[in-house]
Amino acid sequence: MSRIHDALKRAEQERATSMGGSVEPTLAQPELQPVNMPEHAHTQTAVMPSSGFSYETLLARCPLSKWNPDERTMLFFQDDENRRGAEEFRTLRSRLYQIREKMPLKRIMVTSALPKEGKSFVAANLAQVIVRQHGRRVLLVDADLRSPGMHRHLGASQTPGLSDYLLGECDEFAVMQRGPMENLFFIPAGKQASGAPELLANGRLKLLMQRVEPLFDWIIIDTPPVIPVADSTLLANFCEGVLMVVRSNSTPSDLARKAREEFQDKLLLGVVLNGIPADQLPQSRYYYGDAVTSHV
Repeated sequence: MSRIHDALKRAEQERATSMGGSVEPTLAQPELQPVNMPEHAHTQTAVMPSSGFSYETLLARCPLSKWNPDERTMLFFQDDENRRGAEEFRTLRSRLYQIREKMPLKRIMVTSALPKEGKSFVAANLAQVIVRQHGRRVLLVDADLRSPGMHRHLGASQTPGLSDYLLGECDEFAVMQRGPMENLFFIPAGKQASGAPELLANGRLKLLMQRVEPLFDWIIIDTPPVIPVADSTLLANFCEGVLMVVRSNSTPSDLARKAREEFQDKLLLGVVLNGIPADQLPQSRYYYGDAVTSHV
């Protein structure tokens, strides 16, 4: 390449000289060098996360599981379109899509300041209302390795699950379940394991997200509460947005504010106010009340 470049440059100089003009200096072009591939490159390629999983592969490797959803808390497994809280989750879904029109958004973390504020309830029903739309596919992940509860809401098995994957004992398909609702997939927390922060930071969760993300429209991650443990802060690194749940007349405002401060460098998608008495909602005049309202 350098010989060709030099020859062209000499020819251009001679032509300019013969015409009595001058030649503007040209920027030196970097000479292309043959790239010597390291011998281990082939090995690196072999262990890189596969992006070739198809939906057919997902269905074949993830057989249908028997779930027994809790009818009191899981709002969309029945045919009743007007259950208390259902309309609020449709509103929440719409607002998330509005946000996604402006920025990349697929992986959402649902958390709260304290336990028992309804984050698992919100995460599970948000996943259900999204897959009620034709063709939408959601992966719901219970990442609360210390006190898992999502499997009880869905009436699903707790194991194998996320902790088993993080320990390297299962692959991504072995820990993924699909139940009676089409396009809703679930990774439970898995078996009880010590050292949750270390497990979540060992690199396997990042690998999991890389492998399965292309298969889903949304990934919703239910996490431990923010104030008691550090797990949620770690999990936020794998998400593009944070949805905070607070409980009406329960969550202390200073603790909600403190929880928010843990995610100052993250996108706070909004706050879901859970546990509002039905007769205090303006929408209750149109249908039978609500359990949640969102400010997204």
